Amino acid sequence: MEPIGIEVRQDGEWAIIHRCTGCGTLGTNRVAGDDEERALLALALRPIANPAFPLDGFRDSTGKPASGGP
Repeated sequence: MEPIGIEVRQDGEWAIIHRCTGCGTLGTNRVAGDDEERALLALALRPIANPAFPLDGFRDSTGKPASGGP
């Protein structure tokens, strides 16, 4: 199983989303009290640091590109 993301449930509890490296099935496991916090934060920030799609087409509330360009 490979961790691929974090899910925040309606009650505020975090769960790790993981994918089976053999068959690709997705599953979740609750975060435990002894899980390493830095690893969980790194996993949660992964989609922000490396988006799965280009952000150039998005605009902020002023109509300017979200990437800070012209």
